Amino acid sequence: MFEILYTVKRIDGDYAVLVPEGGGPGDENPVALALLPPETDEGVRLLCRDFAYSLWEGTETGRDN
Repeated sequence: MFEILYTVKRIDGDYAVLVPEGGGPGDENPVALALLPPETDEGVRLLCRDFAYSLWEGTETGRDN
């Protein structure tokens, strides 16, 4: 199962710029806001699981055990 934890760095028009946990400045990933939860805002953490995004409320690893 594909899983990665992102933080929303900024909102840029119709896109949110996501940075993976532990990622650097070159790891920015623009994603259309239409694909993200309506609560998405700068600083929010999102879990991408199998290319579906949800608000993250779990452990530091990104996996709920």
